[in-house]
Parts: sequence; structure tokens; C-alpha cells
Amino acid sequence: MNSLSQILSTVSIMALPLLLAVVLHEYAHGWVANFFGDSTAKDLGRLTLNPIPHIDRMGTIIVPILCLLLPGSFLVGWAKPVPVHSARLFNPRRDMALVAAAGPAMNFLLVLASAVLLSVLISLDSSMLSGDRPQDDGASSLTQAVTLPLAAMAQFSIVINTILMVINLVPIPPLDGGRIMTSLLPQRQALLLSRLEPYGMFLFIGLLMTDSYTHILRTILMGVFSLLTTLILPNELMAT
Repeated sequence: MNSLSQILSTVSIMALPLLLAVVLHEYAHGWVANFFGDSTAKDLGRLTLNPIPHIDRMGTIIVPILCLLLPGSFLVGWAKPVPVHSARLFNPRRDMALVAAAGPAMNFLLVLASAVLLSVLISLDSSMLSGDRPQDDGASSLTQAVTLPLAAMAQFSIVINTILMVINLVPIPPLDGGRIMTSLLPQRQALLLSRLEPYGMFLFIGLLMTDSYTHILRTILMGVFSLLTTLILPNELMAT
């Protein structure tokens, strides 16, 4: 019973930030593609903030549930990729790089927005920093009932969006970093890299299973996360 309540508590805190992170990531790809001439996502009803068209059975449902059930795992997932036809873009090579970069850029904006929200919540309820419980009166209890869950969501949003931003910038197609690289490299090298796309996710998963690559990725991730949190989180929170 305790494990079930713990899972439900985790879902209530992490599900919304994760859903926003993956849906807005894909929406950003579709919006930028449409801006530069490719209306494919719009024509297919994917240029929407409604999460239902973006739900991927594996990445949005099955993987997050497995993460919750496996001890010591971290909630993660992804949405259904937005279709983009590079030939329909005004300047296919340049615009494809911008379309690919839009997803990680959206995750970065969500990190900033979450940090602002967290700062506001802390200013409203300073007991979050000290850990002191407020006096048992109706107003204080109501404030804490609202601010504490929102603060937990904001903190998780900072973490998950930082992770998604860094991982998606790994230069292996079909990850966004790989598509940025294929748009920036000379034609011959770009063609060679693009041929990895059907096998890119298997390659990425294989690299994750090697200790050296995992150490490098973890070091980069922790460095970026430390830098972002140092720059954007309140000094009082960083000191706790």
C-alpha cells in the first residue's frame, strides 16, 4: 500500500512537468518548421498544444510506467516526433538546423520558466527553505498545500528539461544534435552522418551501456545542470 501511494505521489508531481516538457519540445519543432515553410505538422493536426496527438504509446505511457515500477529508476519519456519534410523548407539545410534546435531551445526556456516559478513560490512561502512548518492556521495550511506541490513540480521540471536538452543535443541522428550536425557539415560528411539515422537510437542506447560514454554524458549533464541551477535558481535555495 505504501509503494502504491508512493507511486501515485510521484505521478502527481512528475507527470505534468514531463508531459509539458516532451509535448512542448515537439510543438516547437512543428512551429519552427511551419514558420519556415513546412506545414506538414499543421496539416496533420500536430501543431497543437493538445497532448493527445503527441502521445507515443511507448515513450509517453509504457516507459514512464516502467520507470515508476523499477526501484531506483528516474521518470523519463518522450513524445511522438513531429513530421518535418526538409524539402518544403525555404532553405532546407539552414532551416532544418533551426527546426532541430527548436526542441532543446524550448526545454531551456522551460528551465528558465520553472526557475522563475520556483523563485516566486519561495518568496510566497519561505518555510520551504528552512523546513519549518507554518503555524496551524487555515491560511498557512492552504498556502502550503498549494505552494509545496507546485515547488516540487518546478524543481522536477528544471531537472527533466535539463536532461532532455542535453541528451537531445548529442550529435547522433535522429536526435536533434545529429540533425543539427547534418545541416552544418559539408555535403559529403552530412550524407555519411545521415545514413546513421535508422540505427541512431540503437547506437545511442549501446553507447549508454558503455561505462566510458555514460561517464562522459553524466559529467556533461551534471556540469550543465550545475551551471544552469547556479545561474538561475535563488541564492537562498542553492545554499540549502
